[in-house]
Amino acid sequence: MADDKKRDDYTIEMSDLPKSRDQPMSSPRPPMPVPSTNNPIVPILSYCGSSILMTCTNKFVLSGFGFNLNFLLLAVQGIVCVVAIQVCKSSGIITYRDFNTDEARKWFPVSLLLIGTIYTSTKALQYLSIPVYTIFKNLTIIIIAYGEVLWFGGSVTGMALFSFGLMVLSSVIAAWADIQHALQNYGHSETEASAKVSTLNAGYMWMMFNCLCSAAFVLGMRKRIKLTNFKDFDTMFYNNVLSIPILVAASLFLEDWSSANIERNFPSLQRNRIVMAMIFSGLSSVFISYTSAWCVRVTSSTTYSMVGALNKLPIALSGLIFFDAPITFPSVSAIAVGFVSGIVYSWAKVKQSCKPNTGGLPMTSQPMSASSQSARDSFKS
Repeated sequence: MADDKKRDDYTIEMSDLPKSRDQPMSSPRPPMPVPSTNNPIVPILSYCGSSILMTCTNKFVLSGFGFNLNFLLLAVQGIVCVVAIQVCKSSGIITYRDFNTDEARKWFPVSLLLIGTIYTSTKALQYLSIPVYTIFKNLTIIIIAYGEVLWFGGSVTGMALFSFGLMVLSSVIAAWADIQHALQNYGHSETEASAKVSTLNAGYMWMMFNCLCSAAFVLGMRKRIKLTNFKDFDTMFYNNVLSIPILVAASLFLEDWSSANIERNFPSLQRNRIVMAMIFSGLSSVFISYTSAWCVRVTSSTTYSMVGALNKLPIALSGLIFFDAPITFPSVSAIAVGFVSGIVYSWAKVKQSCKPNTGGLPMTSQPMSASSQSARDSFKS
C-alpha cells in the first residue's frame, strides 16, 4: 500500500508522455479521502456518550420506588453484554477467544471480585447522587496506587500525591454538601432528617466497599492477566460468562421474587421503560469498551487519558440535569475540585510514563499500570 502511494506521488517525466494522440494521458488520481473512523471527535464523543448513558440508565433503574433486585439487574446486563458481543463477533466487527475451561478456571477469582465491584457499585449509586458517586469513585485510584507500591514496586510522584489530596478534599466537600442539604431541607422534621442522613451514610458505606472491591479487582486482574494474556474483549467475555450463573443464582435465592415485590420493582406504568433501561445499560457497557479501544486507536494515550478526566464533568452534570441532585455552591465546588484532581492525576501519569527509568534495578515495563486502569474504569463509571 505504501509503494502504491509512493508511485501515485511521482511526477510525470517528459519521456513518459504518450507518443500517440490515440493514447491520451491519464489524469492524476485524486487523493483518497480520510476515513471518518479516523476522526478523533467521533470516538471521543461516542465514549463520553456511552459513559453518560450507562450511569444515567443505572441510576434511573436503581432510583425507582424501593428497587431491590440488584442481582437481577446485573444478570440482565451480563446476558445482554454477552449476546451483543457474540453478535458483533459473528458479524466480524470484533474478535475474542472461544471459551476455554482452563482459562475460565484461572480467571474465575477475578470474576468473583468483579461481582463484588459491580454489586457494591449499584448499591452506592442507589443511595447517592451521580455527582457524589462520581467524586467518591476517585478514591479507588488512591487505594490502587498504594497497592502498586506495596505489591508491584510502583511509585507515587509529588504531582500524583497532590491530585490524591484534591480527590480526598472533593469527597469531603461532597459529603458535607449532601449532609447540609439534607439537614436544611428536612430539618423541620427530625425523623425525616435522620432518615435522609442514614440513607446517605449507607451510601458512603457502600461506596467504601466499592472502592475496596474495585481496587482488589484491578490489582487481581493485573496478576491474572499475565497468566491468560487476555485482550479487552476476552476480558469482557469471560467476566460476563463466569458472572452470569452466580448473579442468577444470587437473585433467585437471595432476592424477593414475590408478586408484590415484582410489582413494586416493576410498576405497570413504568415497567417497559425500566426493562428497556436495563437492556440499554448492558449495551452501553459494550459501547464503552468498544469506544475506549477506538479512542486509543485514533488518538494518543495522552489524549485518551485527558478525555477520561474531562469525561467526569459531563457525567456529574448529567446527575444535576436529569435527576434531583442538589445544586448548591458546595456541591458544584466538589465537582470542580474532583474534575481538577482527575486532570492533575492524568497529567501526573503522563509525565511519569515519559520519564526514563534512572537508577535501581531494571524492571519490565507494563503497557498500563493498575492505577491507570483504575482511572480508566472510574472514567467509565
